[in-house]
Amino acid sequence: MIERRRERTTDGRRTRGIGDRIDSAHLDEYRPALAAFVVLLGTWQLATVLLTVPTVVLPSPLDVGVALVATWRPLFGDAFVTGLTAALGLAGGVSLGLALAFGMTASRTVEAVVRPYVVGLRITPLVAIAPLLFLWFGRGIPARALLVTTLTQFPVAIASAGGLRAVPREYLDLARSVAASPWQTFFRVRVPAAAPSVFAGVKLAAALSVIGAVVAEFVTLTDGLGYRVFVTSTRLQTAQTYAALSVLAALGLVFYLVPAWFERRSRSR
Repeated sequence: MIERRRERTTDGRRTRGIGDRIDSAHLDEYRPALAAFVVLLGTWQLATVLLTVPTVVLPSPLDVGVALVATWRPLFGDAFVTGLTAALGLAGGVSLGLALAFGMTASRTVEAVVRPYVVGLRITPLVAIAPLLFLWFGRGIPARALLVTTLTQFPVAIASAGGLRAVPREYLDLARSVAASPWQTFFRVRVPAAAPSVFAGVKLAAALSVIGAVVAEFVTLTDGLGYRVFVTSTRLQTAQTYAALSVLAALGLVFYLVPAWFERRSRSR
C-alpha cells in the first residue's frame, strides 16, 4: 500500500502527504471525463424535450433513470450473473495467457507451435465458437466463462510475450554477471520488466471479458444483462434497454479500472 507520509509544519499542523497528492492527481484525471458525461446527459435530455423524440425511439435520461429504479432488482441479479461469468472467464484467460506467454518466451519451438493457434482462435468469430462450446458443455455459467476465456487469453498472451522478450539487454547482462540461474533471470528480471506490457494485456482482456459474457448470453438467452438487453429490445421497452446498457457499461468500466488500480499500486511500491 502507498505509505502516506505526513509532513508537519513548525506549529504542528499537518501538510499534505505524498499519498494525498497521489490520490488527488488520480481524481484530477477523471474530472474531465465526468464533466463531459454531465454535458452529454444535459444535451441528451434537452434534445429529447425540444425535438419531442418518442420514448420508444430515444428515451430521455430521466426515462432511463426511472427504468433503473423500477427494475433495479432484476438488473442487479443480471449484473451479478454477467459479472460472475466475466470474472471467471477473465481469470481463466489471464492464467492461460500468462502460461502461453511464459512458454513462448522460454522456447522458440513452443512459440512456433503455439502462436498460430493463439492467433487463429482470436480471429475466429466468437459467435462461431459459441454453439460448439454450448453443445459440448451446456449453457450454464461455466460454459459461458469458457467462451470468455477463449476471447481474453489472446491479448494477455501476446502482450506479455512481447514484454518478456523486450527486456533491455543491460538487465540480462547484469543477471549473468551475478551468475543468476535461468529461472532467477526469468522471474526476477524478465517478469518485473515486462509488468507494463502484462498489465496492458490484462486491462484489454478485462474489457473484452464483459463483451464475451454478453455475447454468450445473447446466444444462450437464459439470464444476464445480455439476455435483458435482448428481451427488452424485442419488446420495444427502450428505456429498460438503455437501463440495462447503462449497468453493462458501468460493469465494463469496473472491470477495466480494477487492473488499472493494481497497476498504479504496483508502480508506487
